Formats: sequence, structure tokens, C-alpha cells
Amino acid sequence: MGYTFRDEQLLRHALAHSSYANEHRGEVPGSNERLEFLGDSVLGVITAEYLYSHFQALPEGNLTKMRAALVCENSLFEFAKELKLGDYLLLGHGEERSGSRNRPSILSDAFEAVLAAVYLDGGFEAAKKYVLPFIMEGAKKLHAGNQDHDYKTTLQEIAQQNPGELIHYELIGSTGPDHAKVFEVHCYLNSNLLGKGKGRSKKEAEQMAAKEALKLMGEQL
Repeated sequence: MGYTFRDEQLLRHALAHSSYANEHRGEVPGSNERLEFLGDSVLGVITAEYLYSHFQALPEGNLTKMRAALVCENSLFEFAKELKLGDYLLLGHGEERSGSRNRPSILSDAFEAVLAAVYLDGGFEAAKKYVLPFIMEGAKKLHAGNQDHDYKTTLQEIAQQNPGELIHYELIGSTGPDHAKVFEVHCYLNSNLLGKGKGRSKKEAEQMAAKEALKLMGEQL
């Protein structure tokens, strides 16, 4: 984990599934469900802060989608597997026999509970240091996946179905210092404005403008 607990009981509590807590009353304060509740909120704040700071060209809607993708069960399940968290879960006999150490819902919940335990034991900065590597890697993959889609080509192919329709892009301007400029581009169909986009490069801004244009045209992206 890269973190040493001052109160190891917090970690034990975070790893205790409800089935274990029911079978070992008094051994742990209860199941990890309350810690999971807290961890979900801590994770949401840290993720939102990171995306807000590092993806300044993305509008609110894109940031919301990225955050949702990063904190969903599938993502947390992958994070938990990186830690081999399933090896350390405290499970009741029934859950143990049914293979719950590898169940996505249980592992994702445990990941949030462990995050909450770090937060309670070491504070917000400790929790941030612990979870940020997972968020950064996940966000990097998501953003790269979005950039791999060639929205400009898709839009051009649609426009070519109607002879005489012309797609063109206009650079509106840029903001920010030279090392971190954000460009704004507008996308037009003939003289009609279809989409606006921002990006760290003109190419990225054109792709974002084409993406908005495709949405306006009702395309499923």
C-alpha cells in the first residue's frame, strides 16, 4: 500500500466483510460498510480535485463522465486487484466457500473502506497520497481512449454524404501561458456553427469541436 497504519485495527475493520463481522462479533467493530460509505466520499473529492486541476480544457460534462468512470465498480475492482486486496479480506465461511475473494462488488467496496481507514488514520493528505496513483493511471487511460477516437473523420464522412456540404474549423483564440496554452476552435458546416471545442493543442480542440458537432447531429458516441 505504501502506507503504515498507526492504528492497525482500522485496517482490520476495513477488511471485514459483513459475513465475517456477523460470525465474529466483538472481534471487529462491525462490517466495513460504514467505512465504505466514508471512503466513497473521500474518493469522490480527491478524484474531482485531480480532474479539475489536470484537465482544464475539458468542460464540466466531460469531467463528470470521467469521474464516474474512475469511481465505478469496475475501476475500483481493478485497483483492488493491483493491491491483491482479495487475499486479505476477512470473510465468513459461506462467502469464503462461494469465491467472494474475487467478487467485484466486494473488492470494490473493500477498496473504498481501506481508503476511509487511511483517511481516518492519517488524514486527507495521506489518503490522497495513497489513492492518487490509481486515479492518475486510470484518468490517463480514459483520456487516451477518448483521444483515440477520430471525431473529425467521422464528421467529415457524414458531411460527404451530402454533396456541397463543407466542414471547416476556425481557431478562435488561446488562453494561458506558453507552456500550458488552451486553444479554442469552432466547427462549421458551411456557415453554420455546429460545435465548439477546447484543447491543449489545435488538433485536440478541433477533435473536441467535431465531437460536439456530432452530438448536435444526434450521433451516438
